[in-house]
Amino acid sequence: MGIFTRVRDIISSNISSMLDKAEDPEKLVKLMIREMEDTLVEIKASCAGAMATQKKVERELGEVEGRVDDWAHKAQVAVEKGREDLAREALVEKRRYRQRIETLQKELAQCEALVDQYQTDIIQLEDKLAAAREKQRVLVQRHILAQRRARAQKDIRRIDTSDALVRIEKFENRIEHMEAQADLVNFGRKPPLEDEIDKLGADEDIEKEL
Repeated sequence: MGIFTRVRDIISSNISSMLDKAEDPEKLVKLMIREMEDTLVEIKASCAGAMATQKKVERELGEVEGRVDDWAHKAQVAVEKGREDLAREALVEKRRYRQRIETLQKELAQCEALVDQYQTDIIQLEDKLAAAREKQRVLVQRHILAQRRARAQKDIRRIDTSDALVRIEKFENRIEHMEAQADLVNFGRKPPLEDEIDKLGADEDIEKEL
């Protein structure tokens, strides 16, 4: 698979959809990140190579353009000196360099287009890589929370199956028994004389009001 094909596949892929279908999303996202990182390194190296080629073509183009001007000047000098034969040969050389300029300009345009494509792919691939790393961070957090919940549920089941609740219930029954005994201490005792006299006065007030 070529580098451009891999990049196109990665950029067009829907990370969320792939993870939803995966049996082990955490493992899959690790593989995706590794693939993206490897592809990113490769495409950056290719971009650097294309940029170096572009610089080389630009330098050669400048040199050839200089040779065109140089042969044009030589042809003019030959004409001024009455050497049309030399002027004609100089113009032939000038035409040869002009043809080379056209070839180099096409190569330069191709290099520029390739570099632009590489740079666009790098930006998009880095965005995908950032999204995948964020998915990985969320998955790791969810995994940790799921483990904690599992441990908590396990602890709850262990408590439910132990005799801790039985002991607590027995202790509660003992306290209720002690409270009942406390309530029975004053049960059936005769009220004080002062309370009975006050009650008679209250009863007399009610009779008068009636």
